[in-house]
Amino acid sequence: MSQNTAATGLQGRYATALFELASSADQLDAVKGDLELLDQAIVESDDLRNVLRSPVISRDVQAKAMAAILDRLGVSELTKKTVGLLCQKRRLFVLPGVIKAYLSMLSAHRGEVTAQVTSATALKDEQIEAVTGALKEVVGATVKVDLNVDPAVLGGLVVKVGSRVFDASLRTKLQKLELAMKGVA
Repeated sequence: MSQNTAATGLQGRYATALFELASSADQLDAVKGDLELLDQAIVESDDLRNVLRSPVISRDVQAKAMAAILDRLGVSELTKKTVGLLCQKRRLFVLPGVIKAYLSMLSAHRGEVTAQVTSATALKDEQIEAVTGALKEVVGATVKVDLNVDPAVLGGLVVKVGSRVFDASLRTKLQKLELAMKGVA
């Protein structure tokens, strides 16, 4: 695995350790699934986000709450131990970053590139396939598409791959037109 991924700081160290343990145990995909379930739970639950962030919740309460959630999600022992360690060290607040860093490492390990695609409305399956195919041609690698919906885009797409941004949104086109009409552009 190349270590030049975005695994820096505290969450990067935990993600790297988890990645190496999962790799040696041949559980990369199992842990990926666990982390995606956990990430979805974090997104959907204000209470869970509070458990992660609140400094007034004791480590024992955090550990019990997380154990119950992880049991309900049916995650692997490796994921349970990692989250348990974060609770024990009072570092549960880095869990979202650990999840993101792990998934990024796994993508890099597989030679995948992640593209963030933002559209005004949800894309249909055939549109997603067309965007993925076009990105694969441009990037020259397997592309994993992370879809976002933002009505402010108005129409078109904003695609971010690494540090490159392709902005073909109606919002940007209207802004450019407005500047041109004012004589600024």
